[in-house]
Amino acid sequence: MVIVRSVVLFVLAALFEIGGAWLVWQGVREHRGWLWIGAGVLALGAYGFVATFQPDANFGRILAAYGGVFVAGSLVWGMVADGYRPDRWDVTGALICLAGMALIMYAPRGGN
Repeated sequence: MVIVRSVVLFVLAALFEIGGAWLVWQGVREHRGWLWIGAGVLALGAYGFVATFQPDANFGRILAAYGGVFVAGSLVWGMVADGYRPDRWDVTGALICLAGMALIMYAPRGGN
């Protein structure tokens, strides 16, 4: 159950961080305005809070593992929001990142 909670928190964190960055991008680069930028800043702030709810107490481990989720999530976000089509190298790289994330977060550590 702890792993399920952790994975859900990683997905939620990705939605806030990637979504927030995308909103800022849209506000600035696509000239959609301050409302989009402000919503993005709020979402990015929410991401910071979500990460604190991870069951593991090690900040470095959480953020390092989240990097793998961010890479894969960014590709998915690009596909859904912008019509981006990842190639086989994008997909392979994302899978490697997710494998690293799983290793960092969920490898047995003998009580550590």
